[in-house]
Amino acid sequence: MNTHSQEFKVRLGLFVAAGFVLFFIAIFLIGRQKNLFNPVFQLTTTFYNVSGLQVGNNIRFSGINVGTVDNIKIINDSTVQVSLVVQKDIQKFIKTDCLATIGSEGIIGDRVLVITQGSSEAKSVKDGQFLASVEPVETDAIMASVEITAQNAEIISGQLAEIMFNINQGKGTLGRLIQDSIIAENIDMTILNLRKSSKGLNENMEAAKHNFLLRGFFKKKEKEKEKEKEKEKEKEKEAEKLKEKSLDLKKE
Repeated sequence: MNTHSQEFKVRLGLFVAAGFVLFFIAIFLIGRQKNLFNPVFQLTTTFYNVSGLQVGNNIRFSGINVGTVDNIKIINDSTVQVSLVVQKDIQKFIKTDCLATIGSEGIIGDRVLVITQGSSEAKSVKDGQFLASVEPVETDAIMASVEITAQNAEIISGQLAEIMFNINQGKGTLGRLIQDSIIAENIDMTILNLRKSSKGLNENMEAAKHNFLLRGFFKKKEKEKEKEKEKEKEKEKEAEKLKEKSLDLKKE
């Protein structure tokens, strides 16, 4: 009996000791998450919709967890107040023009409250100060926008497929141009005629230049062109002279 009693007491003692160890570990983990063992300060902000944010969710600044959400309270039908508990050593980095917004850990992770970086010229926040906020983008709104975009893309792709089918069948102006060989030959003939016409026009102009009635007119035009070329040459010479003078002045 004494042996069984002693074994029972030993087992009971080990069970109680293990329970105490687990209890202290749980208190340590919870206290660490809630910043119970570190000096902290408080901030507040408001949102129209907290988008699933809960008490205990992390607060991030510059991508680092710096605190937790302490309390969420509905003020009125359009305002939800969120109380924040932030590590004291981070206070000097959080400025008065920082903004609070709500994000998520990954695509489908828990919600987090994100404090954006402020300007270096602004003052650091004080304990209990209010931070302005930016309303979060709802996942449902994003999915609805993506769905509308997908529907529009489906409609456009269907219309493009119909247009390509009509072109391949020779329907419409573009389809006839591509599929109808007669129209293609007519276009080629039109281009050939235009080339012949331009060539004939050049020949007529050359003949007109040698005509005694129009010879004076063309000579006058040629003289005007030569005068313009001479004026341009004179301008270039004057510009070169000015450059040489400026170089001489610099040397002096």
